[in-house]
Amino acid sequence: MGFLDFLYSSKHVIAKIDGKLIVLLLLIASSVSVTGYAQTIRNTNNSTVAKIDNDGTVRNSNNSVIGRISSNGDIRDSNNHYLGKMESDGDIRDSNNSYLGKVESNGTVRNKNNSTVGKVDSDGTVRDSNNHTIGYAKGVPMKYAAVYFFFGFF
Repeated sequence: MGFLDFLYSSKHVIAKIDGKLIVLLLLIASSVSVTGYAQTIRNTNNSTVAKIDNDGTVRNSNNSVIGRISSNGDIRDSNNHYLGKMESDGDIRDSNNSYLGKVESNGTVRNKNNSTVGKVDSDGTVRDSNNHTIGYAKGVPMKYAAVYFFFGFF
């Protein structure tokens, strides 16, 4: 049985097995850093207005829980009351299952009358129907950002 020793640097792990050096590259996916921390929602002044934790918990700027978005799309308030749902096809529904609008795959957000109310750009910039920037949600899934900015659940 050989002796195994590791030396670490910022980009490599160097393993020494029985005195022979082996260099191993560290592979760190960018998604690890995104999913490892809360995702921040900011206003136009770049101030944090909310954070969404990895488990879907939504917190305000004071770090108080204001709601939760579950993995199946259920939207709940801070007291766990059901508020509505984000469907997998982008449809947004209220607690009575009434259609409120849709988040299209390109980030366009439409209300129940199919009018465009805004857009979440791929870089996380959130725009109103007049194309004015109303906030930022970099790294936040488009549907989550739309639920926060356009559908008034939180």
